[in-house]
Amino acid sequence: MELSLRQLMVAAVAAMTFAGSAMAADMSDEAIAERIKPVGSVYLEGDAPATAAVATGPRSGDTVYNTFCSACHGAGVMGAPKIGNAGDWAPRIAQGKDIMTDHAINGFNAMPAKGSCMDCSDDEIIAAIDHMIEGL
Repeated sequence: MELSLRQLMVAAVAAMTFAGSAMAADMSDEAIAERIKPVGSVYLEGDAPATAAVATGPRSGDTVYNTFCSACHGAGVMGAPKIGNAGDWAPRIAQGKDIMTDHAINGFNAMPAKGSCMDCSDDEIIAAIDHMIEGL
């Protein structure tokens, strides 16, 4: 089998390209260990990570709002009443706090149950509602 000059040139360029990138990589033990280290940890049921966060009590309405509610209620996404906008909230407030609370906890129209804060207590959801309507 006879190789043409073109095939030899392509093979030489490819060999230099691959050899150059292999030489450029840091091959020290520390660099290799850094590249192949795990990106996370797996815990069996009942085990807990050494750095598990411990809840310090219920979150404030402001914290719940800023973490979960602001994405929709900050901009009025899909008809969500905007924080501080009395016109948006008036019809909801007129229905009563019990209905507002029920809709927030169980979901209503486009709003998912608990606004997708599945680890929020009912009291934290109520605190978020109060935060959004305070000062209207």
